[in-house]
Amino acid sequence: MTGRRAIALRHVHFQDLGVYAGVLAAAGYEVDVQDVAAAGALQFRALDPDLLLVLGGPVGVYDQDAYPFLVEQQALLSERIAADRPTFGVCLGAQQMAAAMGARVAPMGHKEIGFAPLDLSVAGAAGPLRHLAGTSVLHWHGDMFEIPQGAQRLAATSRCANQAFARGPRILGLQFHAEVDVSRDLERWLVGHAVELATSGIDVVGLRSAAVGRAVAMAAAAREMFGAWLDGLRA
Repeated sequence: MTGRRAIALRHVHFQDLGVYAGVLAAAGYEVDVQDVAAAGALQFRALDPDLLLVLGGPVGVYDQDAYPFLVEQQALLSERIAADRPTFGVCLGAQQMAAAMGARVAPMGHKEIGFAPLDLSVAGAAGPLRHLAGTSVLHWHGDMFEIPQGAQRLAATSRCANQAFARGPRILGLQFHAEVDVSRDLERWLVGHAVELATSGIDVVGLRSAAVGRAVAMAAAAREMFGAWLDGLRA
């Protein structure tokens, strides 16, 4: 897989590839991280990269009037997913993928912020997400996607019924943030989302404390999960 090109679309600087970056490098991908808000972003053809990754961000898919890049990004995803080109989304990225596939994305009416394990479906337990079984992962969202037509629901939590979906081996959307290296990067999230945390009544000290005992297991499981998904692309 040496020399394969991946493009990662980043919406805010601290929501990056996290532990997935090392997995991509080990699998032979050359990764071009593009900041969506920068001039010249999205200036590539939808089918060109071997892998497209769309990361998280603090806006909603329905905020298109305020953030027109969402329209362009969704059109790019629609073309790419229709061609079944490898595409991976996290949080906003997964929501954009779902919307591009015709599924509804809307506020849940509450926030899900903190650490919790996933309840895997039969399909989820049979695929790459099996590596996350029993592991608490980071959740940080207020919106939820419906499962797109032709896709399978892979996971849920008590606060969010749809945590992941896949359509075949090449299209995967994750609502949760298993990628975050919380031992290194959590403080950037706490500062970057300070207003959201305050208005949501989240105990920052408690959230920081909860990360301490979960960092190593979450990072290891996330690497295994993402590596297994990349391995599936080779087939």
